[in-house]
Amino acid sequence: MSKLTVTLAFILSGIFARAQQAPEPPSNQPQVKVNLLNVCTPSAQEQKEIASALARIPKQPLFSQDFEVSHGRATLSDSPNFLKPGQSAQISDEDSISRYVRIRHEFSVQALFATVQYSFSDDGHSMVETLVLHVRDPKDLIQVSLEDSASSIGSAESMLAANTPVSRIRLERFGKASVALARCMGTDNSPAPDQTAYEPLFHSASEVLANYRGLLSVRHIVPAELAQILRASQKTAAKPK
Repeated sequence: MSKLTVTLAFILSGIFARAQQAPEPPSNQPQVKVNLLNVCTPSAQEQKEIASALARIPKQPLFSQDFEVSHGRATLSDSPNFLKPGQSAQISDEDSISRYVRIRHEFSVQALFATVQYSFSDDGHSMVETLVLHVRDPKDLIQVSLEDSASSIGSAESMLAANTPVSRIRLERFGKASVALARCMGTDNSPAPDQTAYEPLFHSASEVLANYRGLLSVRHIVPAELAQILRASQKTAAKPK
């Protein structure tokens, strides 16, 4: 066999081998993108965004005539999402009952925000307040959420009268990851982070929530609505089988 024949055979075998290697079919599994929020120590840029969003919330808004007040009872099988590892909380394996009240108002057309919704929930272990403002024409910012929580040892009236400070701030952004800041507790393995630099943000958020408690008549509406839930539950339990 000549040298040219051997070389040609070697080249053809390489081409044949590459042809046998079929391309891998595309995976049918969707790609999952996970964004981890640095809620304990947000960056300087994220702090600026939080401060800017809080400053844009109107202190004396003009509400339209449309509003909504609702209340209800829900069975919870999972632990509340505001609980963080390291927080002292008693969670049983049994389902808990949560009573909630929601108040929703619409802003006037010229306002930056379209709606504001306040919610109060009590599951027998913890009480949670949440204030959410939705942007009318979202280009970068979609909504601002403020949250606080307290033990249910006291009453709803006591919690509302105490102006419980905000413990969590969250910005939902259009096409970007959320920005959040939360009170972080220490664990057995690590101490609580130093959040002194974020105190002005927590203070501003707490002032916003305190202002809207008054604007939405929360201290009057929430106890009255919770009392209606209790009376309805008692009537249901008293019905003969």
